Amino acid sequence: MTTDADLRVAEAARRVAAALRRRGETMAVAESCTGGWLGRELTSEEGASEVFWGGVIAYDDAAKRRLLDVPADLLAAHGAVSEEVAHRLAEQVRSLAGAAWGVAVTGIAGPGGGSTEKPVGTVWIAVAGPGGSTALRRQLTGDRSAIRRAAVEAALRDLLGRLDRSP
Repeated sequence: MTTDADLRVAEAARRVAAALRRRGETMAVAESCTGGWLGRELTSEEGASEVFWGGVIAYDDAAKRRLLDVPADLLAAHGAVSEEVAHRLAEQVRSLAGAAWGVAVTGIAGPGGGSTEKPVGTVWIAVAGPGGSTALRRQLTGDRSAIRRAAVEAALRDLLGRLDRSP
């Protein structure tokens, strides 16, 4: 059954693809807690290859280190779910792809894995582009699926916001 939330995510993905197509730009994603969901949404529409390079699912810290060159000391100092790591993931996937934009999502979808400092639902989303990298922390609610879906929607909306503000 398709929910309103599913429809919002699909619409945001369509808007991202249309904006990138108009600009003649491409994007790539680095996903952790969303496990490829962001890439799935972006490739759901025909012609996605015009704007979407691809992505890296770097769920484990070792994958973040090996595939996207996230330094072990950065992970040790801040944790995988942090502003610093989100920035690094977005910047590295953008560079790897040679894309105009890189988007990263790292978070704790639950039901376990949370802490007092970083409870379940903590998600960092970073967008790296021509004007640098920005990151926002979200505190999302719901079950694991709802948190992951909300993270995908937030990532798409964050990118749309940057695209709207970028020349």
